[in-house]
Amino acid sequence: MIFKPSKRSIIEPFFAMEMLREANQLEEKGKNIIHLEVGEPSAGAPSAVYMKAQKILDEKKPIPYTDALGISILRERISEYYKSSYDVIIPYQNIIITTGTSAGFVLSLLSAFDVGDKVAISVPGYPAYKNILISLGLNPVEITTNKNQKYQPTLIQIKKLGNIDGIIVASPSNPTGSIFDDKELEEITNYCDKKGIRILSDEIYHGITYEKKALSIAGISKSGIILNGFSKYFCMTGWRVGWLIVPDELIKPIEKLSQNLFISTNALSQMAAVDAFDCNDELQEIIKKYKINRDILIDSLNHMGISNIAPCDGAFYIYADISHLTENSMLFCKDLLNNAGVAITPGIDFDQTNGKSFVRFSYSCDEENIVEASKRMLKWVKQINI
Repeated sequence: MIFKPSKRSIIEPFFAMEMLREANQLEEKGKNIIHLEVGEPSAGAPSAVYMKAQKILDEKKPIPYTDALGISILRERISEYYKSSYDVIIPYQNIIITTGTSAGFVLSLLSAFDVGDKVAISVPGYPAYKNILISLGLNPVEITTNKNQKYQPTLIQIKKLGNIDGIIVASPSNPTGSIFDDKELEEITNYCDKKGIRILSDEIYHGITYEKKALSIAGISKSGIILNGFSKYFCMTGWRVGWLIVPDELIKPIEKLSQNLFISTNALSQMAAVDAFDCNDELQEIIKKYKINRDILIDSLNHMGISNIAPCDGAFYIYADISHLTENSMLFCKDLLNNAGVAITPGIDFDQTNGKSFVRFSYSCDEENIVEASKRMLKWVKQINI
């Protein structure tokens, strides 16, 4: 008998991680690499988080499983955060702690949809959306967006889809960093609630905005699911703590799924994350640095003739059209990595059709690396244009 992988595991690779692996391999050989490929803050967790974790470890007490829904003090603190940040009251019982936002997606999709259900996603968009949907037996329905609509789906497009069971929206989004207009997001949310379309709002980049604040669907949707976490704004990627805000009918289903799939989220990370909410001044300084990095990189790209970029209102990405340089973004990224020592992500990660002419830059590193990467890229682009 020949054994083979399951059909549900036949998904596209995450090319950002593929580029990271190749970059790491070059570093192991002694080559200096500047990483602009992965969306990971370089700042590290806020100081109070480290101090809390160290204090817990110094006590040398057992760190046990927690409640599958998460520790109450963290859920209550998140509830307070929504009151202070969004002026919305969210009962802590509707807040569920997850092993990163990725686990939150698995729990949300398993609890809210059945095999074969149709869930709409935007293109370009975060590749894991489509891949998770496929691996769970759901059918992704793609909505192709463009710069004129800020790479966000419109209500008209959603209405034209016909019968769908759910939709994933993200604002700020990955890879573009674009933010929904408040009115548009409200109209989409209200339409979805009215039509029985479960809306999942990925708000992991909330807090990382520059010219305007991103609107949360908290307080707008009665049936929607909010996904957020500590990885991006709070700079705690490896701590793997996320959260869900869910309607009453999904609390028990998600609790049972979480018990069986994950048991509980990392207890040390949960206890330390409570103190992250006391670090707003420290975190706001990091956002200021992101904005400086963004502006430096945009200016540098303009000098390279790369000026057709998405409206990067938030997150820490620039999604750029490089069609005047190549129609093979993967080859472009590999050549840039090997010849200039700068790692970026090919657009095919986010759009398998038009992404051949796009790339994504992450500017979540320090300013020194942004400046050096800009110099290397400008020199390399000049060489290939000779």
